[in-house]
Amino acid sequence: MRFRLYALGVSAAGALALAVGLASPATALAATSPPPASRLLLVQAGSPLAQVESLDSVPLHFSASARQAIRIAEQSPILRALHRRMHPLQVVPYVWRGPHPYWYVVFEYRGRLVGDAAVSADGRLQGAWTGLQALAPFAHGGWPSILTSPWILVPASLLFLLPFLDPRRLRRLAHLDAVAILAFLASYVVLSQGHMAAAIWLAYPPLVYLLIRLLWVGLRPAHSRQRLAPLLSTRTLMVGLPLLLGARIAISLLAREQIDIGYESVIGASRLLHHLPIYFNDPNHGDTYGPLTYLAYVPFDLLFPWKNSLGHLEAADVAAIVFDLGTVAGLLLLGRRLRGGSEGTRVGLLLAWAWAACPWTVIAVIVHTNDALVAMLSVFALVALSSPAASGALLGLATAAKFSPAGLLPLLAAPRRRGLRGAVVCAGAFAVVVLTAIYSWLPPQGFGFFWQRTVGFQMSRPDPFSAWGLHPFLHPVQIALEALAVALAVAVAFLPRERSLPRVCALAGAVTVAIQLPATHWYYYYILWFLPFAAVAFLVPARAAVVPAPAVEPEPDRVASDEPALAVA
Repeated sequence: MRFRLYALGVSAAGALALAVGLASPATALAATSPPPASRLLLVQAGSPLAQVESLDSVPLHFSASARQAIRIAEQSPILRALHRRMHPLQVVPYVWRGPHPYWYVVFEYRGRLVGDAAVSADGRLQGAWTGLQALAPFAHGGWPSILTSPWILVPASLLFLLPFLDPRRLRRLAHLDAVAILAFLASYVVLSQGHMAAAIWLAYPPLVYLLIRLLWVGLRPAHSRQRLAPLLSTRTLMVGLPLLLGARIAISLLAREQIDIGYESVIGASRLLHHLPIYFNDPNHGDTYGPLTYLAYVPFDLLFPWKNSLGHLEAADVAAIVFDLGTVAGLLLLGRRLRGGSEGTRVGLLLAWAWAACPWTVIAVIVHTNDALVAMLSVFALVALSSPAASGALLGLATAAKFSPAGLLPLLAAPRRRGLRGAVVCAGAFAVVVLTAIYSWLPPQGFGFFWQRTVGFQMSRPDPFSAWGLHPFLHPVQIALEALAVALAVAVAFLPRERSLPRVCALAGAVTVAIQLPATHWYYYYILWFLPFAAVAFLVPARAAVVPAPAVEPEPDRVASDEPALAVA
């Protein structure tokens, strides 16, 4: 039976399923000879694609008709070679809407998309693609310059490195940890040039390194005495952090870049406000997220109502900024949980600086994704770690948004540490939140349809952006990694026996990366899901803090520590 890692759900019986909750737009196909008309019919409300009903009509602001766009695309050498191998080909033109609209011409063979081309509004061929790359428009290159601007990525990377650098200890592993997080930029820049296969393989070494390092920090005895960010004084952090956040907000609002993640979230919120089901037969699969994602966008859609336009999505802009700032606030609070007094304030400022300076969070806030929502809720679940009910409920909210955080439930419930009652309370609060969210917005077709639109879609989606999608013969390796991820998620409920909050964060990051490794679709925004955990693990030296054992089994010789630990229920 074909199994894809999508969500890790933990029931009373201990059943698990792992997930990645990022949808990519699917391409719909139409007939080659549509009935004549002079208008454009939207493929789906909110979709970037507009279906052409007349091959001779010229859309507003265009000078080339659909028929001319087809003729230009067919002259591409790569598509002419495709036609020699496969014929007849069905050719379907679309208008790709947005700030810079163009003709998007699809080539289909026996019901399967095998090629596509981009033709400018004035009739110039911008690019043509075949094979797996044709399935992934984001891998075609030609990205907006702001997304790869060295004036943004280089300063952000240097600022991100500052908390990790210690000139007096050049062989410190934290230096390599920071470089590993930045190493994804090599894959990112290569993908922006349209080299998909190379970009995919460049993403795996940093993922594997981070998994190993996070496991090492989470499982080894705590005895580090490293200095906390010697290059950054507390005053520098207090002055610099607001400046960083202000610059990010300014760039985000001025760039006005939008991708499917933001506008699909806004559309879902709009459907909720209009009492429409959020799970329906949407060919673009914008309804693949959990219900809490769409619910979280409702306040922003009330402030900035969606007007069935992709050009003005203020709700998505503001939501992304609020989730980003919420994550910063959570990290500031987490610092106070990690250390007491002024040292806790400094730790919180360091974690917030690492988040605000990281180029991945900068890119995410520029394109207004919803991934900071997952990061924010996960961070607050760790802030509330001493309360089984609160941490379980907050993790449930994160899971009801994008499913994958469910893999952290065994770690947070930790029956060996909380005791049976505490574990049941944590898991119970998690289950109540997740089930309430799902059943409150269950589509009329029932749970089976909900599963098909969300988890089921991700389990069977044809997506080239992973080693497993690129090379199907690696499927056995993917299955093995899935099994290892499940085993790790369960194991961290019991190991290590002694744990401090930094070690719990490290293990949370390791589980999150382990879930992402075998995902059929992986993308750079997923770095946000484990970045807060990695920042704690690599920046905050763990002390010999021991999680208290259950009250029924007192340990008189417990090691003293000022670090918080899991509370005993």
